[in-house]
Amino acid sequence: MSDLRQILAQGKKRIGILLGAGTPVSINISKTEGKHEPLIPAIAGLTETVKKSLSNDESALVTSVIKSLGEAANIEDILSKIRSLSSALKGSDQKIGPYTQKHYDDAAKAICKKIGEVVNCKLPSNETPYNRLAGWIGGTDREHAVEIFTSNYDLLMEEALENAKIPFFSGFSGFHEPFFDAASISSNDDLPSRWARLWKLHGSLGWGVNEKGELVSGKGREASELIYPDHLKYDHIQKLPYTALFDRLRKFLMTPDTLLLSCGFSYCDSHVSAVINEALTANPAASVFAFLYQEIDKESAAKELALKRSNFSAYACDKAVISCMAGKWELGKNNDNKDWQNIRASFWATRNKERNQVFTLGDFTAFANFFALSKSDQTYSAVTPLLNVERV
Repeated sequence: MSDLRQILAQGKKRIGILLGAGTPVSINISKTEGKHEPLIPAIAGLTETVKKSLSNDESALVTSVIKSLGEAANIEDILSKIRSLSSALKGSDQKIGPYTQKHYDDAAKAICKKIGEVVNCKLPSNETPYNRLAGWIGGTDREHAVEIFTSNYDLLMEEALENAKIPFFSGFSGFHEPFFDAASISSNDDLPSRWARLWKLHGSLGWGVNEKGELVSGKGREASELIYPDHLKYDHIQKLPYTALFDRLRKFLMTPDTLLLSCGFSYCDSHVSAVINEALTANPAASVFAFLYQEIDKESAAKELALKRSNFSAYACDKAVISCMAGKWELGKNNDNKDWQNIRASFWATRNKERNQVFTLGDFTAFANFFALSKSDQTYSAVTPLLNVERV
């Protein structure tokens, strides 16, 4: 962690950040002391919220889909399955079960609409982890641009970067109807390094199709029809942005001496994990540090990847898997060093109602604070109270 702190402060290494659905969960909007109400629920909470919003007919269709997928299916699994069934019925009058293509299309639209409503929220203040992370991005002269990859649909990172007046590129160019330019994604190193890169792997609020059938952004926060693409089969307009964005993740990890740091991402997304696994196999010079909120045994996807890839390290609250070796955390021998104790407080502290101290960087609040304080000599103990909120 001391070495990582130094890397983050110097601005010389090529750094990428992967943010998953767990990141907005760290922002507490509850007005009741001791209670945690996330700004946006994690995937399990989002799934339940969407299911409760559906009409009786849509709910019955979703229930039938869940039976084929298993009870553990989340809303992204369900949406992908519904779209694949719709695609199978395209142009025919046949049914799968009692449902036609229109039934599946209507259910998919209803799901996307509700997801859009849930994630369509704004940063509550300038003191969020997103703002701190943006401040770190803009606070150092860099040899290489910071690249942010996210599976989230919300606009929280965009807001934080704009609030900090940090220019960024997301693959779109223009003013009236910004268009997607795949060529710029593959050659974006020509842009100044002070420009951050923001890649929305699963689509975003605001994306839509114009009257010409072209993919554009700037359609407004309520536009949600292009969130979470079906990775199995989709038409040309849908295929272009997502394949280009995944190729960008692959290219980043194939570049020598790169470091990807993830937070709030469980690695259960097989599409993202497959790209990471493939790239790390081909490029031993790249590294991934996965910071995980739960115990290591509950983070099975990341643990499995870390056990077979020496350049993938999984850091959970209770244990870690580093260089394919699993072990419990053990405090080092620098207990008498005051400065080291202060630094340690930025990643080793009590959390929620836990009595014992744990590794905390799997919490996005601690993760962003660690970045923001990487160049600071101030005492780190002030970070700890931010984590002492019960997480539901």
